[in-house]
Amino acid sequence: MGDAQCGKIREAIGLLTFEGEPVSWNRYGSGHINDTFRLICKTEEGEKHYIIQRINHEVFKDPVSLMRNIAGVTSFLRERIQAQGGDPARETLNIVKAKDGKDYCQDSDGNYWRGYLFIGGATTYDKVRQPEDFYRSGKAFGRFKRLLAEYPADELAETIPNFHNTPVRMEAFKAAVKADICGRAHLVEAEIKFALDREKEAAIAMDMLKEGRLPLCVTHNDTKLNNIMIDDETGEALCVIDLDTIMPGLSIFDFGDSIRFGANTAEEDEPDVSKVSLSLPLFETYTRGYLEGCKGSLTTEEKEMLPMGAKLMTFECGVRFLTDFLQGDTYFHTSRENHNLDRTRTQFALVADMEKKWNEMEEIVRKSEK
Repeated sequence: MGDAQCGKIREAIGLLTFEGEPVSWNRYGSGHINDTFRLICKTEEGEKHYIIQRINHEVFKDPVSLMRNIAGVTSFLRERIQAQGGDPARETLNIVKAKDGKDYCQDSDGNYWRGYLFIGGATTYDKVRQPEDFYRSGKAFGRFKRLLAEYPADELAETIPNFHNTPVRMEAFKAAVKADICGRAHLVEAEIKFALDREKEAAIAMDMLKEGRLPLCVTHNDTKLNNIMIDDETGEALCVIDLDTIMPGLSIFDFGDSIRFGANTAEEDEPDVSKVSLSLPLFETYTRGYLEGCKGSLTTEEKEMLPMGAKLMTFECGVRFLTDFLQGDTYFHTSRENHNLDRTRTQFALVADMEKKWNEMEEIVRKSEK
């Protein structure tokens, strides 16, 4: 850590209301977007631990609205958790205010910083160690949905506009095919056809939202296992973290992204698509946990559309990878030739396998909600 960065951290610490005297700070977690540190302060009662983060305002262009989203949602969650006899200090994020009363501060270079209470005795995991982890993840995100069911989602800012608007993603894809700025379209004719063959279906969720058949709600939009803190003693899911992508959206998107990521039998960028399939046992495990966590907060049509949420999120992700491939790999980080093409093919192979297993997916949802 360079002297300049140390200086900025010290400056940010001085602008936030951490209790006690700062003793040390070290990089924390496996995130790649924000700069995250675990801060230890010395007080008369002993050590107090915090998280201090520099918000990446190149990715999140409006940190003020982002923090307004997080402050509103976490305040709402604390009330709900406390009313149910839970521990709001450990079961949701708690913002450390700046000395001027804001939920963030700015250093002299214009960087945005924030602080959270550190949640001790809990761990995040990057990969599913056992099916029970996936079940607990589903239950945690379902509970998150249920606790925020009455939150006015339309008051949230879109931190990434049109993030899960699949028709908009399709328009960007078609524009990339037409422009073909890298001369790559002839290499992916089969993938282009696969996407265009499913264009009408891609609009189904947004059409149902417009028709009022699917309700707008608070969505997390990054429902990976490593955004759940697991209690070290009980093994239970404790707290949903990484709330930067909290936005108004559809519940089936959060459900679907978890399935896309966690129920695939292969890695997201597996070059051998024969290894790619939907694990029905893992689909059942997550669905059971998610519906248990939701406890009646989903409408009938939301439940019926859960398999479609899985298919749409997988399809949309494949379209985004393919669009980036056509445009020269400018958005997603790549580490090898045709990396985005491998990602595209993996996602589309998973979509195709879901289509083969569609009846089983629907039956699992029906059984899980009983």
